[in-house]
Amino acid sequence: MDHAETFRIHRQPYYRPQGDEVTLFAAAYAARLPVMIKGPTGCGKSRFVEHMAWKLGRPLITVACNEDMTAADLVGRYLLEADGTRWLDGPLTTAVRIGAICYLDEIVEARQDTTVVIHPLTDHRRVLPLDKKGELIRAHSDFQLVISYNPGYQSLIKDLKQSTKQRFAALDFDYPTAKLEAAILVSESRVDESIAERLVEVGATARRLKGHGLDEGISTRLLVYAATLITGGVAPREACRMALVRPITDDRDIRQTLDLAIDAIFTD
Repeated sequence: MDHAETFRIHRQPYYRPQGDEVTLFAAAYAARLPVMIKGPTGCGKSRFVEHMAWKLGRPLITVACNEDMTAADLVGRYLLEADGTRWLDGPLTTAVRIGAICYLDEIVEARQDTTVVIHPLTDHRRVLPLDKKGELIRAHSDFQLVISYNPGYQSLIKDLKQSTKQRFAALDFDYPTAKLEAAILVSESRVDESIAERLVEVGATARRLKGHGLDEGISTRLLVYAATLITGGVAPREACRMALVRPITDDRDIRQTLDLAIDAIFTD
């Protein structure tokens, strides 16, 4: 089987556009421009990339970045075997070879010395040096690099360097409008529309507390979790406490504030 087929998305991921991001991303892909997607946690960045990979008919290789990730984790390494050593491509190298979209999720979580390896892929060179292997790979003509991060959450220490930022075209994401977010909840969980609207109201209440006791507001992802619990038979108030409040804070006062808001919104 074609190696690229392993990473191809065959079923359309559900995604509701908030603006012209689909058209803009498609234009960037047509020019093979690297794209940076900025927005809060759980607002649909990863789902959007999956949707675009499906729409464009390209395989997608996703890497969840973390502070322990090394350059070798991205590009590859030699493995010691009984009969000698064998080179194993990393996810970035695989994407470069087969012409996939490589999505580095939460790029700032990776060490800055690791992110430097992507620089030659983000300008006119479109190459990936494998220093340990002594190989220079020219990117497949269909290859595209996409990164994402949450600028509102990251500290200055973890922010991307300007030398990296200015290699990308960028799209700003935010939580959907109330009407759109409710429609997403209905589609994702089959929850009743009136319940979805009230869940969105709970989310809006929490988001107003960002910077006033909360580091992050309630994400659309968590709202889907709450809606799913409700569809499964959990009482709305308990579903909200479990999926919306307890995951985002341990502060007793903030919890009480949100619990009271939930009781006021779900009065029945």
